Amino acid sequence: MNSIDFAGIGMTSQRTRERLIKRLKEQGISNQKVLDVIRLTPRHLFLDEALAHRAYEDTALPIGFSQTLSQPYIVARMTEILFSGGPLGRVLEIGTGSGYQSTVLSQLVDTVFSVERIEPLLKKARDRFRTLGLNNIFTSLSDGGFGWNNNAPYDGIISTAAPQTIPEQLLRQLAPNGILVIPVGNGISQSLSVVKRVGDSNEFDEDIVEKVKFVPLLTGVTH
Repeated sequence: MNSIDFAGIGMTSQRTRERLIKRLKEQGISNQKVLDVIRLTPRHLFLDEALAHRAYEDTALPIGFSQTLSQPYIVARMTEILFSGGPLGRVLEIGTGSGYQSTVLSQLVDTVFSVERIEPLLKKARDRFRTLGLNNIFTSLSDGGFGWNNNAPYDGIISTAAPQTIPEQLLRQLAPNGILVIPVGNGISQSLSVVKRVGDSNEFDEDIVEKVKFVPLLTGVTH
């Protein structure tokens, strides 16, 4: 996992960040490692300059191509659930987007694999990873619904876009006792699902956590 040196990155005021962390705690986020990483990660670097002043608001913000930088609460909630069973080594992210969720994960796991279908977004995310010196994130321009089979299995899989049903390919890429955290549904109604593989069997336990609102998981690649 990475330990990022944020010196010279243009930190916003500590008070602004602490206000966000206080709000996340009030909303029920209790994993201290997750809170510490979100406190330290420069969310403003994952937005266009015109929106950077809103980076530490607890709200989703646009990043172009009809995609968003997820609300900090949702990032924290999904990350906390992902680690509910203990430490993870290898994690797959579906939907790199701005790269913010990948950056959070990179400070908590050994290796992050992330797939993105929109090439301009992926190029920007890769530039941010280089700027931050993140060397444990590996990315691919591909259709997220298929996961990244070449690097499977994964201890955890997290999706930042919502399919209408859980893709079978993602379940097949979970390691024994692996966990999948994914929003599921259509444009009207979505729920956050948590799927756990039962040992090394082909059986899975699914729990519905809460109502959510994500961009849809689309097919194909955009150059």
